[in-house]
Amino acid sequence: MTTTSLPDQPGQWGPRGTAAATFAARLSYEHVTHSYQDVEAVSDVSLELAPGEIMCLLGPSGCGKTTLLRIAAGLERPQAGRVLLDGEPVTDERRFVPPERRGVGLMFQDYALFPHLTILENVAFGLKGMARQAAATEAHNALRRVGLDAFAEAYPHALSGGEQQRVALARAIVPRPGVLLMDEPFSGLDQRLRDSVRDETLALLKETRSSALLVTHDPVEAMRMADRIALMRRGRLVQLGTPEALYRQPVDADAARFFSDFNELEARVQRGAVMTPLGRFSAPAGLESGAEVLVLIRPQGIRLTAAREGHAGYVTNVRFLGDASLVTLLLEGMEEPVTARMRGAKIPAAGETVSVTVEREHVFVFPQAEAPARSVPA
Repeated sequence: MTTTSLPDQPGQWGPRGTAAATFAARLSYEHVTHSYQDVEAVSDVSLELAPGEIMCLLGPSGCGKTTLLRIAAGLERPQAGRVLLDGEPVTDERRFVPPERRGVGLMFQDYALFPHLTILENVAFGLKGMARQAAATEAHNALRRVGLDAFAEAYPHALSGGEQQRVALARAIVPRPGVLLMDEPFSGLDQRLRDSVRDETLALLKETRSSALLVTHDPVEAMRMADRIALMRRGRLVQLGTPEALYRQPVDADAARFFSDFNELEARVQRGAVMTPLGRFSAPAGLESGAEVLVLIRPQGIRLTAAREGHAGYVTNVRFLGDASLVTLLLEGMEEPVTARMRGAKIPAAGETVSVTVEREHVFVFPQAEAPARSVPA
């Protein structure tokens, strides 16, 4: 179900169904904490969604991302902290604005369409403050924008999963919410359909200049959709930044692993450096000689050539994946095999001996500790 409040004077939709004016709002969390019985779901989270920004709350199941979304929507009241829309508190120790007065749109992963209403009636449902004909016009325009105006008189059961998702999106945006909150909106779609609907949704959000907060557990989806990503773990905000920043500058090993597979090597610091069978890499500053570290190397950062340079490797297995091949190698001095991800036609065959080199931008070195520690360029 979509919870929205209607602006006093809804703007007119342009020829393609885009809004002539934006009602994008700024959403702020300030030291928000929330528990369910004895389980702390969200712990001291502070972050801000700028007007017109698309932010993804990313993390594994149970990390608190959906709870944050529900708190913004007004479906949960946190035990501590406050939530603001455009600088005005909607949740704090003294005030709680109900969901219908917050001016936010909420889109669930199951779409929550009413089966007994037509597609047009579903989209117009959140426009009860408007005259019936005006609401129908607005709903038609929103459906036209998502390419479903021809289905206005159909019922939800007649539509595919992707079409139902687009109807739910049209219903969420038609009242011009200040912030659109989306909870795993593409999880019910197959991979091929998910990519196309995701791209259509991103284009619509950008064209309408909507503020959007999207929950996902898929790092590829987050990188594809978001201006910034808020990475969550066990109720805490681990890292906040652009997709490129989180990929290239992860704050710890778990953050790095969330965005890529890795070859992992244990090593020790020796005079500010780390020696491994794949080369010498820089150690994090402040670590003394003898300190244990974890070296992470992305498979796509390993280069294989026939030339006699680098380190000798013996190819034990090759798996063709379509756009790339996974090559498994054994190297002298390593008990575990190493995986390289290669593209192109020149892929070595099993049984070949190759030369192995490493691209330093795909290498990260972290202290062997539970506490998060920032990586250093290797």
